[in-house]
Formats: sequence, C-alpha cells, structure tokens
Amino acid sequence: MLQRHSSRLNRLDKSVLAQRLRGATSYDRIAGYFRSSLFEVAGEALASVAGPVRIICNSDLDPQDLATAAAAQAALRRSWCAGRPEDAPPAALPRYRALYDALTSNKLEVRVLPDTAFGLIHGKAGVLRYADGTATAFMGSVNESLSAWKLNYELLWEDNDPETIAWVQAEFDALWNDPRAVDLSCCPFIVQDVQRIITRTVIEPAQLPAMPDPTQVAAAVAVEAPVYRREQGLWPHQKYFARLALERHRLGGARLVLADQVGLGKTVQLAMAAMLMALDDPEGGPILVLAPKPLLQQWQDELMELLDLPSARWTGKTWVDENDLEYPSEGAKSLGKCPRRIGLVSQGLVVRGLSEAVGQLLSRRYTCVIVDEAHRARRRKVPKVDADADEVNERAEPNKLMAFLREIGPKTKSMLLATATPVQLHPVEAWDLLHILSQGNDGVLGGWTHSSRWYQPSRCLDIATGDAEVPTADLREGWEFVRDPLPSKFENPAFDRIRRSLDAEDTRWQFPPESLNQLSPAIQRVQLQNGLLPEYGAHYNPLLRCIVRRTRAYLEATINPATGSYFLPKVTVKLFGEDHEGALVLGSYLREAYVEAEEFSQLLAQRVKGAGFFKTLLLRRLGSSMEAGRRTVAKLLGEEPDAPDDEDDDDADDEAPVQVGRPPQGASDFKNFTDKEIDSLRRCLNLLKQGGNNDPKLEALIGYLLGTHPGVSESWLERGCILFSQYYDTVRWTGDEMAKRPEFAGMDIGLYAGSNRSGFWRDGRFQRCDRNVLKKRVREGDLKLLLGTDAASEGLNLQRLGTLINIDLPWNPTRLEQRKGRIQRIGQARSEIWIANLRYRDSVEDRVHQVLADRLEAIHGLFGQIPDTLEDVWVQVALNDEAAANQLIDRTTATRNPFDAKYSKVEDADWETCATVLNGLSMREMLAKGW
Repeated sequence: MLQRHSSRLNRLDKSVLAQRLRGATSYDRIAGYFRSSLFEVAGEALASVAGPVRIICNSDLDPQDLATAAAAQAALRRSWCAGRPEDAPPAALPRYRALYDALTSNKLEVRVLPDTAFGLIHGKAGVLRYADGTATAFMGSVNESLSAWKLNYELLWEDNDPETIAWVQAEFDALWNDPRAVDLSCCPFIVQDVQRIITRTVIEPAQLPAMPDPTQVAAAVAVEAPVYRREQGLWPHQKYFARLALERHRLGGARLVLADQVGLGKTVQLAMAAMLMALDDPEGGPILVLAPKPLLQQWQDELMELLDLPSARWTGKTWVDENDLEYPSEGAKSLGKCPRRIGLVSQGLVVRGLSEAVGQLLSRRYTCVIVDEAHRARRRKVPKVDADADEVNERAEPNKLMAFLREIGPKTKSMLLATATPVQLHPVEAWDLLHILSQGNDGVLGGWTHSSRWYQPSRCLDIATGDAEVPTADLREGWEFVRDPLPSKFENPAFDRIRRSLDAEDTRWQFPPESLNQLSPAIQRVQLQNGLLPEYGAHYNPLLRCIVRRTRAYLEATINPATGSYFLPKVTVKLFGEDHEGALVLGSYLREAYVEAEEFSQLLAQRVKGAGFFKTLLLRRLGSSMEAGRRTVAKLLGEEPDAPDDEDDDDADDEAPVQVGRPPQGASDFKNFTDKEIDSLRRCLNLLKQGGNNDPKLEALIGYLLGTHPGVSESWLERGCILFSQYYDTVRWTGDEMAKRPEFAGMDIGLYAGSNRSGFWRDGRFQRCDRNVLKKRVREGDLKLLLGTDAASEGLNLQRLGTLINIDLPWNPTRLEQRKGRIQRIGQARSEIWIANLRYRDSVEDRVHQVLADRLEAIHGLFGQIPDTLEDVWVQVALNDEAAANQLIDRTTATRNPFDAKYSKVEDADWETCATVLNGLSMREMLAKGW
C-alpha cells in the first residue's frame, strides 16, 4: 500500500524513520552525499535494527582515487575531514558514540561511490525487511542526515508492494555491487577519528609548556592541523624529527642537521619543529628561516597550507605576509620589523653582504634559526679525499654564508640545518655543519673551552666512520670522549645514572676530567667501561647525535613495529630513453647550429678566463630546446631584449657559478664580442632559423604523452604528466606548440612558472592565472598535464601525477633529483612512476651521459643522490676537457660517505588518536605577532 508523508504535517524522524526501524532485521539505504552528518539521526535508531544496515552514498572521489587501495583510503579520509566532524556540537556526541558502536560492531556497512559513476545521487530510497517476511520501501527527497529528517521540508513516498520493493532493492544492489564502490572499512582512520572526537578536549597554547611529554605536545598541536585534516598526516620519520627537535629545545636548544633524501618532506618537518618551539617559548624570540630565494614562496605556502602557520617573507624591499599583504618599508631598516613571529629571508641577502641588512639580522635573539639548503654554507677549500689529518684539521676559511651562521649561532636557542647532501667532496663537510651548530651550544661538539676530543675533525670523522675507536682499556682516556659533551638522560639509561651520580641537570654538557671520580666503581665498570665505551663511537659520536638522515630506500625496506608495514610505501622509478637509441637525432640545420654554438663557446673560452658556467651558457640553452637556443643567440646579438630566462635569481653561494644574465668579470667580457665571435653567433642564428620548428624533442614528448613513442605501451596523459625545463622559453614554446595540435583539443595544459607568468592553454589560447589555482587543480585531479620551470617548481607537490618528462637535463644534478622528487614523494598513490629524459645525440648532455652512465648508480648509492659538485663535469665536457671531467668523477667516487643505516633514526608515535587538541585560533593569534 502506498503511503505519502510530508514533513509539513509530521516530523519524519519520529513518524516514519524511528517506527519503521523498530524490529527491522535489515536496512538497505541509498543515501546522498557522504559527510559526517550522514548518520547523525540514524545513529540512534539503528540500534533497534536486529540485522545488518547497509548504506550506499556518493562523494567527490575521483576515479583516479580508486587506482589503488592506498589512494582510495586517502580519498575517503579527505572526504570525511572535509565535513569538519571535529566541529560537531556537544549535542551530537551521543550520535557519534552510536555511530562508533555501529561501525566497530560491523552492524553498519557503508560504501561510497564516486560522483562520476552515476552522477550525484539524488534518488534517495531504502528497503526495510522484518522477521515475519514483510518489507517496505521508501523513496523521496530525504537524505540520511540531521537537516533532512528534522529540519528541511521533505516529501516521502512509502510502499510495501512487492514489485516496488524489488525495484528499489535492484537499484540498491546495482549501486552497492558496483566495482567502483569503495568500502568505508578500507579507511580505518574514519572510525578512529569518530572515537577521538567523542572525547575531544581543546586546550590553549599557554597550557603546552607545562606538558612534560614532547610526544603529547606534538600530537596536540598537529592532530587537527591541515596536514592531518586535508592531507594524510605526518609519516613516522617526520614525527620523530619534530619530537626530537622539541625534546632537544627543552634541554637548552635543539642543534640538528636534517639530511633526509629529496622527496621525504624536509620542509614540513622543519616547519612542524619551528611551530612546536615557538609555542613552547611563548615569550621567546622570532623564528628566522634562511633559504634560497626561489624557496621562500614554497616555504610560506607550506607553512600555511599544511600547518595553518602565519609568516612573512622579505622580498628584498619589504615584508609580505601569508595573505600577500605588503607592509610599508623603510628599506633594510624594516628587516628588523617582521610582522609575523616566523620570518623568511633569502640567503642571498647574507651572501651579498649588505651590512645594514646583516646587522639587522644579527641585532636580536631568536628562538630558532632554520637554514634550508645548508650545504651552501661551506669552507672555501675542501681537503682532497686522501688528505692527511693535519690538512683535515686545518682551520677552515668559511664562505660568507658559513661565516654568518657561525656569528648568529650564539644568538639563537635552537638551530636546524637542512640539506640532502651534507657530504659532497669530503666527510669534513659534515663536521663543518656540526661546527656551525656548536656556536653558542655546548651539547654538539663540547664546551666553550674547545678542549673536547670531538673538536678535532680528523679524530671525530675517524671514529664516526669506524677507522678508530673510543678507548676502553684506559677508562680515563675513554671518559674524555664521554664527558664533553655528556649526552642527555633521554639518549640512554646509562647517561641518566651517570648524570644522577654527578647531580647534573640535562642542560649542562661539559664536565671536568676529575668528575670521573664522582662515579661509583660499579657505575664506572658496568655503565661506562663495559656498557657505553665499547660502542660509544658507533652510537654516540656527535655526527650520529646531531645528524638525522633517512633515505627512501631505508624507509621502504624497514618494518614499522607499530603497524607491521613498511615505514614508507615503495615507489619505484622506471626510466625511459636511457640507452643510446634514446638520444634524439637533430636535423642537418639544427645539428650544424649546435656545432657552431660549440665553436662559439671555444672562442669565448680562449678569451675569457674562468667562469666555465658562463662560457657554456649557449650550449646549456641549446641543450634545452632549439627555441631557447635561438632566443639566446638573438639576445646576445641584440636582436631581442636581454632578459634573464632562468628564474633562479638567488645569489646564495658566493662561490657558485655566475647566474644567467650576470657577467663573470664585468659586462665587457660578454658584451664586447670579437668579430669572430659575432660571426659565429650569426651563423648559428641563421642555421637555427633554417631549421625551423623541427625540434625532435617536441615529437618525442608528444609521443610519450599519447603512448606512441617507441617502447611506450600506454598514454602517459592517463596517468598525469609534468614536463620540466630549466628555462621559461622552452616550456612556453612547448606549450604553445602542443596547444596547436588537435590531439590536445579540449584539454587544459598548465604552465607553472615564476614572475606572474603562470597560466594555462585552453582552446589554443594562453590565459594567465595564479599558481595556486594550478596547484589546486592538480591536487583535485582536474589538471593532468603541466609544464613547469625548475625554480618555480621547487617544493611543488605533484603526487597526483604519475609520469615526468625532463625536456632538458640540468647540469646541476640536484635539480634532476628535485624534479623526480616532485612525483616520487610521500602521498604518491602508484607503486611505480615513469620518467623520460630527453637529450640530443652528441650534445654535451649526451656525452656526459656516456661518461657517467656506468658510474651514476655507484655515486647515487654512496650519497643518496648526486652531489652538486658534479655540475663541473658538464662544464668540462662542454669545453672538451674530458680528462678533467673523469678526474672529478674519480674524486667523487673515492669520497667516503660517513652515513649508514645508523643515521636512519625513526620511531613511530600515535598522534592520530590524540583527543587533546590545541586551539587553532589562539595559536594563529599568538604567532601572528611581529618581531
């Protein structure tokens, strides 16, 4: 019999739902949108159903989210959190408890369909069955939500006719059994979060310093930060570092090097650590972040997007906050008036040595100073691999950045240095980083007297690499290595016993030699001589205590005891275009143009001494694309405006090669060309014009994208693709050409670049847009084809994309590693990513590839990535000095990297279930205060 119900006449939750559910043996429901409110009312009435309750609903899942179980789990988590269930009023908590009971008892089953399966589910219906064999079906406009059953105006039809029941049941079964439907049980986070919200308590920042356990503090701060509610949270290795930093900060100052491999999320670890330290010292000084200029925007974006942290970055002229609001400026004087607790400043400012600006930075005390890309702070002369102890121990002459960091060290409580390559040419470079950290802190290498054994680099490194040992037979000599600095009680129970015997606080690090006499014979023998000393060099040397380095390989191969799974899901890389046939053949005109460019570089090399980077500028650009080369030649001849194309405009290293557009020894060397050089450039330009647009790189990359390139079995577009180049000219020309092709009609092609040049092609036309729009579209799966420049894309998270094409191969190897890290990163749903490297046959890149091909794996295995210093190999090959190139490679492979598995420190901690939550609004207000 057909019955009609209106919420105008009766409350549907009382008159229909509660009555029909009472005594039901099963309940199948087609609901609407999946959100936390889905079960608010049903949560109470479901307890009266004797059998299973099944609900099918839909959400904003992308079909790509269903590619793997991990992707589906992540998508459900995002969808759940988007409903902000943590904001539920107290009156809703009983329903949350009922929901938790229903889900954990397996009484309630929920499946979620992507919107794209059948569109948005507007057809709401349900079937209830009873023990006597009867059943009823209903349909109408109601959702299974508080507003639908109680508040909205709704109409409901109910019918117990067998034909109607069979029809509704068939519709439910079709949706329930659809292969695209994702079972809610695949995402245990949701049940865990419901349980957490039931007992949730909000605390204020002032309560954090009194909490003794750093893990509890970190969990309370992080658990409702965007990194947990919009992303997948922090991984065990990231949580470990943030907690360690806070623990050390409370012991008088954290002095750590974070040396994780590219793609393991260094920025968020440093940012989380900074946040914890700032909150722990509410009345403390500012947080100063020193980073290469191209990274400042990335830092500001990640602080806000992942942790909701306000900050301001110095543009060189003024401060700009997280809302892109510029503040009035009085030049360098305003550098000391940062409008936020966290200030982001370019390392280039330090390197250029502007006295007033540097003076402003050195005029105050800080809670923490963070240095990204810290390997740029180095000694001017690095010892040879086989240098003797005297050479290694020789006092280092610092470059400007290193000298500045040594000077600011005593002015900050904590200091964190970050680099993926702490060693490039000699292990002493790692010791140099510790020496920076030791300025103003006795817990790194020893006390202010510098009498510690660890202050001798050669001795410290020999013990760290296992070439020497801490003495055990002579207890007093062994004590010399332990007493200064004496590690904290948190590092081993033996240190706790020793410190209690010495009646020493953990903030004291240096003890005199005679302090050994204060230890009882039992502690001397058991704790020290037989316990600590035999393994002291291997487990407690300063490098190990102060450097945290995890590689992707280690995390992917090591089991997390807390979960039984690996610390990190494995993401392998499949390379394309690596063999000899992978090198692209240039047409005759373009090939002759390249040869002419080589001739020009040789002519320039004969006249201009030094500055190999600058002399090979044209070859770098031609190696990127013929269009970039043509524009460069035209600029050199004065036929086009001379504007730098390379977006990396940071002078962070005073020993670095001169950047594009910046002459080495003055403008005259690169402006006043000889007649021979001008003739060579003109011949090159004519040949490039005759070659036209027949660049084989364009056809190759289109072949990869469409799946027609030799050796490619499917379209890379389906997986999503990022195409990288060093130069804007190359990516803009590539995008313009692709947008003309019918194969890309109806598809948006994004361009991620700096200097307000980002945008996208649609219907053959380029439209500018904000970079954040592109990031959002990639994250949501709406944009699957993106072109990007290196400098603009530092730190860009593109784990939704599964393929990468290197249009050119940067001569700085770290750039190549960073590109790979854009998609081979935490959150990548696929277990394998594809990368194609494009190069012209017989180009500098091709010749370097041949020289390095059989040795790159060994070098990568040694360092975890390719050191920046190998950039000189490209220059030497370009200048036809392969002997010098091989000599540098030999030196690199002979370098002994002191880091092994011991440095891969990871401990998991349960932050996810923390029901004590920091008040986010109070936190933002506190950190929005200026210097």
